[in-house]
Amino acid sequence: MAGILWIRRACRSPTLQHPRLYTTAKRPLPPNSPIFRVSEEVRQALIEHRPVIALESTIYTHGFPHPANLALATRLEALVRANGGVPATIGILDGVATVGLTPPELSRLITTAHATPSALLKCSRRDLAFATALTSPTGARFNGGTTVSATMILAHMAGIRVFATGGLGGVHRDVATTLDISADLTELGRTPIAVISSGCKAFLDIAKTLEYLETQGVAVATFADGRDVSAAESASIDFPAFWSRDSGVKSPMLLRDESEAARVIHAHGLLGLQSGLHFANPIPERYSIPRAEMEAAVKQALEQAALAGATGARSTPFVLARVGELTGGASGRVNRVLVEGNVVRGTRVAVELGRIEGEGDRPDRLESRLVGPAASHFTSTGVSLGASASQTPAPATHQATAPAPPPTSPADQSPTIFVAGSLNVDLSCDYTPRPNAPAHTPEPHTSNPATIAQTLGGVAHNVARAAHLLGAPVRLCSAVGADPAGHAALAALAASGMSVAGVTTLATGRTSQYVAVNDTHKALVLAMADVTLLEQPTPALTSAFETSWLPDLRAANPSHVVLDANWPPAALARWLAAAHEADAPPHITFEPVSNAKSTSLFHLPPHIHTLATFPHPTVHLATPNSSELAALAAAARATGAFDRADWWAVLDALGIPSTGARAALASITSPALVDAGVPQQSLQLLPFIPAILTKLGARGVLLTQLLPAGDPRLTSPCDAPYILCRCRNGTEAGLGVGGVYMRLFPAVEKVPAADVVSVNGVGDTFAGAIVAGLAKRGSGARVEELVDVAQRAAVMTLRSAESVCPRLGALRGLL
Repeated sequence: MAGILWIRRACRSPTLQHPRLYTTAKRPLPPNSPIFRVSEEVRQALIEHRPVIALESTIYTHGFPHPANLALATRLEALVRANGGVPATIGILDGVATVGLTPPELSRLITTAHATPSALLKCSRRDLAFATALTSPTGARFNGGTTVSATMILAHMAGIRVFATGGLGGVHRDVATTLDISADLTELGRTPIAVISSGCKAFLDIAKTLEYLETQGVAVATFADGRDVSAAESASIDFPAFWSRDSGVKSPMLLRDESEAARVIHAHGLLGLQSGLHFANPIPERYSIPRAEMEAAVKQALEQAALAGATGARSTPFVLARVGELTGGASGRVNRVLVEGNVVRGTRVAVELGRIEGEGDRPDRLESRLVGPAASHFTSTGVSLGASASQTPAPATHQATAPAPPPTSPADQSPTIFVAGSLNVDLSCDYTPRPNAPAHTPEPHTSNPATIAQTLGGVAHNVARAAHLLGAPVRLCSAVGADPAGHAALAALAASGMSVAGVTTLATGRTSQYVAVNDTHKALVLAMADVTLLEQPTPALTSAFETSWLPDLRAANPSHVVLDANWPPAALARWLAAAHEADAPPHITFEPVSNAKSTSLFHLPPHIHTLATFPHPTVHLATPNSSELAALAAAARATGAFDRADWWAVLDALGIPSTGARAALASITSPALVDAGVPQQSLQLLPFIPAILTKLGARGVLLTQLLPAGDPRLTSPCDAPYILCRCRNGTEAGLGVGGVYMRLFPAVEKVPAADVVSVNGVGDTFAGAIVAGLAKRGSGARVEELVDVAQRAAVMTLRSAESVCPRLGALRGLL
């Protein structure tokens, strides 16, 4: 992958403040306090006003058995993403109430439930303070699954509006003697969040439950789910009884679809009502167990519970188990169907809510859409521009970055940037040695302990994602296989707000995968990439070119095209040829990817496209690291590119003295870089690539750029220190060569090793930021004015677990 950037100047956001009071000590609860944390992904989604769906965790910790619970957790989050939402699974992990458990965190919570169930709490409202303040007898912090009521509280604190779950608690049938009323109901009476479930389980007193919810001021309605809602028909629609569509109790109100539900939530918020809403989603008719059958099983189970003395907290699990047995397992089989349907319905409601509120967006209303007690912590003015989430915010005297506008839907704008290349599933393996291990690098030829994370990646994806987050309309052109990894990649891409229109699913071949092995400092030790899906010519790939990618490219006529070197030479040549066929050819950026693949630029099949030189080059900009730059220069020399007459004509026009330019190069860059041949290699490649940004790690970024004749920088006093040479042989009018602009940009901050989370995607983020800036600024854009902000974007990714930091939108104002 592309090179690592190290940064020197600190850039932090102002201290976050909030006017509302949550705690009795009259202090706001920050989003990353010692007992409350909101994940980076969820925070960014709230900032960008994307639909976020709360999911509870007791369904995994105390509901489904292992390993079905782990599979269900993965399935539900995938359903949220596939339907355009961001999942926020909520639970207690190491004493911290966490909104948006990451896959490794959720896996650890579920594994704890399986391995040592006694060490795991089932947390309702009453338990939250104990779970986050105390420790177990062994001194360990508590882990816990959150029930409906606890999930509602924590979701509301984070500013989440919609929560999807399986079933709602209620009033028990023996309430007159037990006073057993679920905390879910009282929570709905005082926490303004919309809960979508399949109603109450049939062993509860549903009529009394609805009566209690009415007393609490809870808005209750049932989705018609395809049934006629005319006056005559709607009178017969029941509030559902979990396993059955009918309960014998009429629903207070009906909803035709998700749009109606979203309008109710929106109006509820505008009125400032502080109670919750419950929307019942009936089980699909083909899975519904007949009411009479369920009622018979429930009555028998309740009688057996009474005989067994299963009361209080033991009652519900006993009755559920007996109902399962009495229905021949049917009740258990539909549990998963229920919760999956509710999650899909809830996500669509949240998407509709975002659309409704987005239609009325004005600058003075953007913050009003985050309504939880900690909501202002997630407004865009509070995003750190380089500090990791765990760091203390900088003093409020620092200048805040301008708020990032919500990203535009891909359907709203024609793409101005096409990015073509790899879309991978990335695995990052960080070496985590045991204490007192002698080395910080994994040992070869054996197994090593590691922390492994999976994200969406690929050079083209990362470049496109960075440009998208920075506000540039982007079309990613790539391919995935018809395998689980491909389906997951498409779902994740859609969930990120990017268009999937340019991603083709190929019936043959595997979805590209990339595995990075890093040392304890997160520095890359070894990487393995399988992108044969793009490298092997197949009829399906040829069809994608002819029927999808190239027609889309011609129709959109983008201003910029980015090509990564994962394409083999023939495919790369086709992209280049198609781009240059346009009436107004786009600015083309080449991302070399790796030493081996960078050379494809000098192996293009001449019958498709021959690499042209200045003043009409085939490629306008490249973003190699120093080793990729050396590989490019070596490939040019080996293929005879440096023997071409058109190459020599441009180089001769630069006016470099026959004695060489070592002194001038060392003065502009450094003696060490000259000794390594970096500026010399850049100069040699300029006729073919007139702008080269070489990423140099801790030494920053070297820009080498061929200026056309008449460029104002050639005569500007401010730019004089960076003009290496000017045309001296009188060919300005013919070739149009003006001179060479060379400038070494120091890294803007040196990031401590402890702050580095992942190096994957850092260089790709840099390239994406450069191209986004060029596209947004138009024909007058200057590369040198974008290098610093691109470095800032890169360091944000360096401190992020994802291949591209999801908080890049905070930098839009700097482009």
